[in-house]
Amino acid sequence: MFPLKSTVPTRHQPFVVWGLITANTLVFLIQAGMSESELAAFLSRFALIPARYFAGEALAPSLRAPNSYWPLLTNAFLHGGWLHLILNMWTLWLFGPAVEDRLGSIRFLLFYLACGVLASLTYVYFDPASMVPALGASGAIAGVLGSYTVMFPWSHVVVLVPVLFLPLFFALPAIVFTGLWFLVQLLSGTAQLFAGGDEGGIAWWAHVGGFLAGMVLTPLLRRAPDIYRDYAGDEIVLGFRPRSWR
Repeated sequence: MFPLKSTVPTRHQPFVVWGLITANTLVFLIQAGMSESELAAFLSRFALIPARYFAGEALAPSLRAPNSYWPLLTNAFLHGGWLHLILNMWTLWLFGPAVEDRLGSIRFLLFYLACGVLASLTYVYFDPASMVPALGASGAIAGVLGSYTVMFPWSHVVVLVPVLFLPLFFALPAIVFTGLWFLVQLLSGTAQLFAGGDEGGIAWWAHVGGFLAGMVLTPLLRRAPDIYRDYAGDEIVLGFRPRSWR
């Protein structure tokens, strides 16, 4: 189930969303230009390695930096490949503008960064012994999804569901789409806990933590809804342009 379109209209250009997409892309291009040894050193410094804060002397000297907490944030600007980057940035582009529009640009930036840090802390809590570098904006973007769920639960999200070679398109209420997404993250994270081991892969609990952080922080940061005029009915009907910047 792949999201294609949000139908929530917005009034302001999403400058912070554009900036975040640009920043993530530039950082990835810098990564792509590194040699293998340079990239390993770069990730050991800026990616999130939970064991760094708990293993102490058991780690190699290059990884012993428990006084450095920047990776809790900086890992959210790193990606492991083009597909990882594109999927994350597409999700941010799809759901971020509506959230930024309602929070305001400055609040949205602080909200995004806070969700990224809280997602990282959740991941560290559930996998404190991991020595696999965790990286990606998906924890912060999960916060955006959580915020979107709180503010626009019954708006429609157009999704693509491939059945064999046949693409099917559906318009689902946002709360159904994000609810199913969250359930997958929660069940996958729970299965990973019972499986044990330190195999790397997807940081499911970062997604869970970021999503819940977004839901909790949104009521505290959302601007008063009465500053917006009522929407005309056709602004949220599929087929009409969902963003009307003014």
